[in-house]
Amino acid sequence: MLRVEGLETAYGLSQVLFGISFEIASGQVTTLLGRNGMGKTTTVHSIMGIVRPRAGSIVFDSRPLHGLASYRVAQSGIGLVPEGRQIFPNLTVRENLVATAANRRDAKAPWTLSRAFELFPQLAERQRHFGNQLSGGEQQMLAIARALMTNPRLLILDEATEGLAPLIRAEIYRSIEQLKASGLAILIIDKDVKALTRLADRHFVLEKGRVVWSGSSDELAASEDVQHRYLGV
Repeated sequence: MLRVEGLETAYGLSQVLFGISFEIASGQVTTLLGRNGMGKTTTVHSIMGIVRPRAGSIVFDSRPLHGLASYRVAQSGIGLVPEGRQIFPNLTVRENLVATAANRRDAKAPWTLSRAFELFPQLAERQRHFGNQLSGGEQQMLAIARALMTNPRLLILDEATEGLAPLIRAEIYRSIEQLKASGLAILIIDKDVKALTRLADRHFVLEKGRVVWSGSSDELAASEDVQHRYLGV
């Protein structure tokens, strides 16, 4: 579904990505792992057209994305849950969701308000509250639901559970498991390796803008050296 090959991205004279390559199959949950500052978010921003790569290719559903504006990338069927959530603070929960609702690919079972509230019952209870009145966990739920309302074929979560309490993290992962079961392809950036090895199909580890390891959840769980060398604090 998504193929990234030889991706090189820089901010001015500072190069961040050095030939990143990976693939995500339809219905697959994939992770980008690594310590802070290794290029994970830059990879996501390159895919989404937020920054323009210097070299390489990004192909989604057989369509090249390189050079497209961010809104065109989103319209192609990729939904982003950005780091920091970035919900609209002066809109209610309901308004945040309605603002992004679209079914451009005529999905047979599109995401609706009722379906979003079924996935996150807390949002149904808070639907008339403004975004800045929500807790951090509720804001993350809203950010996920908002991305789903665009009816994406690929959902990207950048720092899926950063800064959230354990119970809320568990709730977010429960929702991701449900999305996986529905057949949605998902790309996750997060630091909870234990939870990710239970959920994801494949992992790509980044170090200084390069993919230094890739493998299955079983392989990552069994490789203490990889976890210590590239993921440990």
